[in-house]
Amino acid sequence: MTDFQLGLVAMGGTFVVGVLIFNKWQEHKAKKNMDQAFSGAHDDVLMNADLTPSSAEVHMRHEPHMDFDPSIQQTPAESVSHQAPLPQRTLQQEKELAVDELIDCIIPLEFDTPIRGEKLLTEINSLRYVGKKPVHFVGLGHDGDREEIAHGGVFTALFAGVQMVSRAGPLNELEYSEFVSKLREIGDRLNAHSDIPDMNQVMASARDLHQFVSEHDAQLSVNILANGAPWAINTLLAALEKQGFDVRPDGRLVMPDGDGGVLFSLSTNVSVSDSLTSRLTLLLDVPCVAPERDGFGAMSACARSLSARLGGTVVDDGNQAISKAALDEIAEQVSEFYTAMAESQIPAGSLRAQRLFS
Repeated sequence: MTDFQLGLVAMGGTFVVGVLIFNKWQEHKAKKNMDQAFSGAHDDVLMNADLTPSSAEVHMRHEPHMDFDPSIQQTPAESVSHQAPLPQRTLQQEKELAVDELIDCIIPLEFDTPIRGEKLLTEINSLRYVGKKPVHFVGLGHDGDREEIAHGGVFTALFAGVQMVSRAGPLNELEYSEFVSKLREIGDRLNAHSDIPDMNQVMASARDLHQFVSEHDAQLSVNILANGAPWAINTLLAALEKQGFDVRPDGRLVMPDGDGGVLFSLSTNVSVSDSLTSRLTLLLDVPCVAPERDGFGAMSACARSLSARLGGTVVDDGNQAISKAALDEIAEQVSEFYTAMAESQIPAGSLRAQRLFS
């Protein structure tokens, strides 16, 4: 090998070493900047009343879109005509029970003689789902009130309810037939008399309720795009936890609402095997968050806080900076959305809404 060739090899080796050193320095600098951004005393974006949404444009993910006229909609309560008559209860009382006559198809089983809760629990334990639709039970006590079935209780009737709709779709004929068949088996063992609703009426009610769910299945998202180099996932996750996010067992990053629920979630938009990301997405599941929590305002404030600390820009799905006019328009639609849901007896954030939009 000539002196010239040896010189080229030496120069190449020096260049490679220089690149490695530069990369390590960049990584160290990014980590140091992120640590500094989250290590200081910062305002809690969910507690600071002075943080109001800034200029932004929010991309709405929903099916279908939120442009609806509440005045011409049939409420779910109007469509559920086949249900077995139950003692009248207030909405608050109704939400406290597992069986809900607005969103469940309910079949009563009347006993010849009262039956203890222990025996009922043994019988109904095997019937918790038909297909992907959950099944719930409540009993009728001696005082005429519906109660959760529990040990020590004595009941004169049983009410079985299968949920008619979820985000996966409405109750279908096969699921309903399975529900009726298994319930009849339970009734035979308990010497109970049942009143089975007509399948066609049940399917019609399920379709009507599914239409409501489809029209109100709205999600709002905002994105944070890195202005420079991508963020390291490991360092980023630690920073997000300092911001208040929880990492759930399924890997989701969520902002708690303070009462055990979720205010909004965050995605890094990469797989678990990736080490870098240049984009974060915050997502609000609108029908599952109560209006008084102001999930939209909290999510917008959090996005702006994160973008400032990480060196990013709040953008829509097309990577366009969010505008004030679009944000105001979306905020008005969210308010109308909440009003329409409340008028339909399925207020956003309620147990009913959380069951339907699961």
